[in-house]
Amino acid sequence: MKLLDLQGYASPEDSKTHIRIPFELDEGCVKLNLRLQYTPKTLENREKALRLLKDSYDLYILPENREYAIANADQHLPLKNLITLSLDDARGYRGACHRQDEVQDLYVSDREASPGLMAGELVPGPWSVTLSLHCIVTDTCAYRLEVWTTEEDSI
Repeated sequence: MKLLDLQGYASPEDSKTHIRIPFELDEGCVKLNLRLQYTPKTLENREKALRLLKDSYDLYILPENREYAIANADQHLPLKNLITLSLDDARGYRGACHRQDEVQDLYVSDREASPGLMAGELVPGPWSVTLSLHCIVTDTCAYRLEVWTTEEDSI
């Protein structure tokens, strides 16, 4: 049964923010499935990427190390968007999937879970997914979060 199908857009101004998305889990759920996808993954504009890197060097690198960082900026390319997912149930934290993949198919059941998520009782009541928008480097980044239940505990 589909519980959630949310689509949205993020921009660079959304970097370092979180989006909490609540949903309700009914009694008798055997397996909870989640799919997070976002696009584009990579900033293809080299000049813009180098400009963003230089700006970050001004913020995060000691002045005496900046010249070296700028000369070696290519080692940090390509720049990539990063959105990750955390899951909470009615009792609290159920895990986090802080991966680089732009498509993540995840699950949790009482016996098994995707790496980063914790298997255990699927407690009925309020749950939430938190999307962490660590870094958005493209002008826009489309994301989609789907949450659904299945009656079988198979992968």
